[in-house]
Amino acid sequence: MTYNFDNPPERRGTGALKYDFNAERGRPEDALQLWIADFDFALPAETLELMRKRVDLGNFGYSEGTPAYYNAVINWFKTRHGYEVSRDEIIKTPGVMFGMAAAVHALTQRGDAILIQPPVYKPFFELIHSSGRKLAENHLVYKDGRYRIDFEDFERQIVENGAKLFFLCNPHNPVGRVWDKAELEALRDICGRHGVTVISDEIHCDFTYPGYTYTSYGTLSDKAVIVTAPSKTFNIAGLQVSNSFIRDKLIREKYKTAIDGFGYSQIGTFGLAACESLYTTGAEWFKQLQSYLHGNLVFFRRYLAEKLPRVKLVDPEGTFLYWLDFSSYGLPQKELDAIVTNKAKLWLEDADNFGSNIPGFERINGASPRSVLKLAIDKLQAAFS
Repeated sequence: MTYNFDNPPERRGTGALKYDFNAERGRPEDALQLWIADFDFALPAETLELMRKRVDLGNFGYSEGTPAYYNAVINWFKTRHGYEVSRDEIIKTPGVMFGMAAAVHALTQRGDAILIQPPVYKPFFELIHSSGRKLAENHLVYKDGRYRIDFEDFERQIVENGAKLFFLCNPHNPVGRVWDKAELEALRDICGRHGVTVISDEIHCDFTYPGYTYTSYGTLSDKAVIVTAPSKTFNIAGLQVSNSFIRDKLIREKYKTAIDGFGYSQIGTFGLAACESLYTTGAEWFKQLQSYLHGNLVFFRRYLAEKLPRVKLVDPEGTFLYWLDFSSYGLPQKELDAIVTNKAKLWLEDADNFGSNIPGFERINGASPRSVLKLAIDKLQAAFS
C-alpha cells in the first residue's frame, strides 16, 4: 500500500495542542504552527481499524500488556536496531518524561545534581527544577556547523557538582546529532568512573537519515534507564504510552517503587493497543514516512539555501526537527523571535527554550507536508528581506 503524506487530516478545532492554542500561548492567531514535535499524518489503516473495534466494544475497563504487547516491543528494537531486551527489563509508563521523572525520584534525593547537555529539550530543565534537584550543564560545542561534546568539561561538571544522574538525549533534540558509538562509550566511561547513572531519552531513535546509525546506550551499559516510546515514531503522544528498558535489577526495583509511589499502575487501553499494533504491523507505513521525511530534508536544504542563504541549516543526522542558525544577522534572540513570530507569522521554538548559550537559533518541525515547509521559507524570506 502507498501512503499519502501530502494531504493530512484537518486537526484544527479538535483541541490539538499544536493548532488550537495560539492565543493562550501568546502567539498570533494566524501564525503558521511549526513548533511542537508533532506531525499530522494519518496512521495506517490496520491500527485505525483495531481502534474502531475497541470503540465498538463499548467497554474501557482496566487493561494490561499481553505477551503479544511485549513481543511487539522486543521485536521492534531487535529487528530495527539490534537492541535485545527481555520481558523483565520492560516497564510501561505513560510518557517519556514520566519515565524520566520516575528515574529522578528513584535514584536521587532533593539537592542532588543532574547533568544535561544544552541546547536540549526544555522539559529536562523543568523536571530538574520542579523536583528540587540541582542543574549541572555541559554545553554542546557548536563549530563548523556541527555540535560536539566537550568531554573534559563533561567530566569537570560531574566532579564539581557531584552529579548523580546524566540525562542523555539520543538522537539529540534540537541539534539533530545521532551520537556515534565512540562518543557514547566515552560518556559511559566517564560516568562509570564517577558512579553516575545515565537516563537516556531515545524517543527519536527511529528517525535517522542515510549515513547515520543510532546506537542505544542500553547496548553499551547496564547502569542506565533507556526511555523509549512509539509516540514520536507514529505520532501517538495523545495515547500516552512509553517503555523504559532497565537491565540492572537494583535500578529496576527502585524504579518500580518510584512508580508505585506516584499511584500509577496500568497504561490506558488505547495506548497499549496502538503500541502493539504499530510495532507489529506499522513497519511499511514507517518506511514510507522515513522516505518522505528524507525528501523533506533534501527539499528544505536546497530551498533554504536558494531563498535565505544567510540562514544556515544545522544538518540533522536524526529526528524530524531542524535547527536553524540565524546568527549571521547579529540579532539578539528576542528581536529574532519578534521577527519570526510577528513579521513572518511563524510559530517556531527559539533557542532560549533549549537553554542555548548562543543566540540566533530557531527550531522548526520538518515532519510537515512539503508545501507547508515551502510556505514557511517563503514567509521567512519575506520577513527578512
